[in-house]
Amino acid sequence: MLMLSDSCNSNEQINVTTTALPQVDYNIDPSHIYPYCFNNFLSKNKPFILKSCVNEWNSSLHWVQNKQPNFEYLSNHYGDIEVPVANCNSYYFNAHEKTNMTLKEYTIYWQNKIDGKLSETEPLYYLKDWHFTRDFKTEDIYRVPNVFSSDWLNEYYSEHLEHKDDYRFVYMGPKETWTPLHADVFHSYSWSVNICGRKQWLLLAPGNEKYFKDSMGNLISDMRSVDWSTLPRDTVIIVEQEAGDSIFVPSGWHHQVTNLEHTISINHNWINGTNIDHVYHEMVSHLEAVKKEIDDCKDMDDWTSHCQLMLQVSFGINFRQFFDMLKFICQKRLTSLKNGTTIRLYGNWILSLDHTMFDLRKASDVLKLCAQHEDWDLKLETNKLIEDLNSSI
Repeated sequence: MLMLSDSCNSNEQINVTTTALPQVDYNIDPSHIYPYCFNNFLSKNKPFILKSCVNEWNSSLHWVQNKQPNFEYLSNHYGDIEVPVANCNSYYFNAHEKTNMTLKEYTIYWQNKIDGKLSETEPLYYLKDWHFTRDFKTEDIYRVPNVFSSDWLNEYYSEHLEHKDDYRFVYMGPKETWTPLHADVFHSYSWSVNICGRKQWLLLAPGNEKYFKDSMGNLISDMRSVDWSTLPRDTVIIVEQEAGDSIFVPSGWHHQVTNLEHTISINHNWINGTNIDHVYHEMVSHLEAVKKEIDDCKDMDDWTSHCQLMLQVSFGINFRQFFDMLKFICQKRLTSLKNGTTIRLYGNWILSLDHTMFDLRKASDVLKLCAQHEDWDLKLETNKLIEDLNSSI
């Protein structure tokens, strides 16, 4: 029985069923698991659980003690670094209000909460979106499972350090910390591994987020504020993720996440050949919304550039940045084919020849869509890249 209510402060309980997502045991044989997951989940945009994928990770060996966060180790090794912390009791627009602490300050807060030393009025703090790998480049705390290793987004950012960004995160939080309802940045894929603790995921297949909007058509923050008894059956997929498990969240799937225990997780947002078309169409959809919103200004000078600037702010990426990522991925793979060299992905996995050709074909398909868009002002560069791809694939 899970706590669901028509008011965030209500104690009314509704019987709901926890859904068992398809589960894949990573210990069986990673070489067989990749094509299975590629064909059945990534290509079909369906969620699944990858079991037992943290064996011998340094984070699972050192960050955890007796199945609980090892505060002493974390504080001693990373205590001086400043980390982003969300207040789960306070909102800034549709997200929790953010502040910064040192990791040492946060571990002290967390330990005091466990020991019952905090008052009931103390904020519920959740350390989230910490760019750990960017802050500690030489720390080997995990190995990306091969299923998730084809990651164009972080492959691009890891070799373009001028952007000072990536999409690899660490989350840490006490029991009951949570993340409001959302879809991931760019409508990318995400994967999340519990190093310790358990999470409850509330997942919505694309389209079902319509049941969780307010009277103005805006997405609500907390799915628990809706009376679920009025919803069609199986609208919400409820998943409990155990320690050591990774969950794959497909493109465009809205979700809300709650820590059922004291939890540490590692997370990536990512894009590759199986969802690049979805990201493109979502980007175009956001552009149309931008153009509609400022339609009364369409006679202004440099209208297209202004729309692209607003697209970058609202969506996180615009046409130029999207093309730059595609160009980088294509050129890297074309060079690999020309020189007979291998491409090593996250986790030190090697990109096969078949996968290299798949990436180039998918990139070519999306570039052709780009070149046809009326606002695409990179046609010469794009067509030249398409010609290079056509001669290779």
